[in-house]
Amino acid sequence: MTPIILVSHVSKIYDTGEVETVALDDVSFGIGKGEFVAIMGPSGSGKSTLMHILGALDTPTSGKYVLDGANVENLNDDQLAEIRNKKIGFVFQAFNLLPRTSALKNVMIPMMYDAVPKNERIPLAEKYLKMVGLGDRMDHTSSQLSGGQQQRVAIARALILNPAIILADEPTGNIASSQAEEIMEIFQKLNEEGHTILMITHEPDIAEHAKRIIHLRDGKIVEDGNGHKQRVVRI
Repeated sequence: MTPIILVSHVSKIYDTGEVETVALDDVSFGIGKGEFVAIMGPSGSGKSTLMHILGALDTPTSGKYVLDGANVENLNDDQLAEIRNKKIGFVFQAFNLLPRTSALKNVMIPMMYDAVPKNERIPLAEKYLKMVGLGDRMDHTSSQLSGGQQQRVAIARALILNPAIILADEPTGNIASSQAEEIMEIFQKLNEEGHTILMITHEPDIAEHAKRIIHLRDGKIVEDGNGHKQRVVRI
């Protein structure tokens, strides 16, 4: 089976002119459709840099990144924007919701930048808010919702265009532990329904909800899955 994500010998070097910082060092792995993968590592391990590359928000210094069959390095700015809008659903630690806007309208935002007909936007947003258990909170502004509820809105927004993959960056970092468990139950249910999920977390108990864990240290993969060392992927 062709991986939906294929990272081959990817390195990322930040050059300030005075010093070079190697954030990622010859990283290779593949993620199949329907996998639920957690990426772990200490501060400075390269996991945030990797997430930015996987989200088409940054480009590697060397190596290849193929997302759902498209070689990302060959795409122009417009194509990258389309990739980010249609193929990737982002869930961030900070929620990134409009504070004085209703949950319903927050979820509808991606559809305003896509070709979704106006008459379909409200029913779709309602469907996904109900899916994450917020059917009775649709008219509440995000400032009227708890942290866990705001993250549910963010998940509904990430799903609204039926992306190929959900990228979650520390999705439980800003919510109480009891709410974090509820959020992870939503991710597990989504994965059981066939969604591909890639999650960055520094919390071992959160990572354990994934079916596969990739450990990064000093920009390298030191463990992948159940204690297996890095598997080299060739294109």
